[in-house]
Amino acid sequence: MTDQAHMHETHPDIIKRLKRAEGHLRSVIAMIEAHRPCVDIAQQLHAVEKAVCQAKKTLIQDHLDHCLEDAVGGLGSEQRRTIEEFKQITKYL
Repeated sequence: MTDQAHMHETHPDIIKRLKRAEGHLRSVIAMIEAHRPCVDIAQQLHAVEKAVCQAKKTLIQDHLDHCLEDAVGGLGSEQRRTIEEFKQITKYL
């Protein structure tokens, strides 16, 4: 696969989320260095965690929707149903 094959339409959104998380993480470091209250720091850490988790979830779903489909190719209806069920259940990760 070429580098272009690994580029999906969700990647710009993922990059945006990760940059937002990066900004929050810098903020957390500054807050700790400034001896800010733990509740404020925890709130910012929660925002970092959510942004990274959502980026990961989006990346995995995108991979399943595109790369897995390319890899398995044409399947019979029973195998196709199994793949679709697998894709559905991963939304709960």
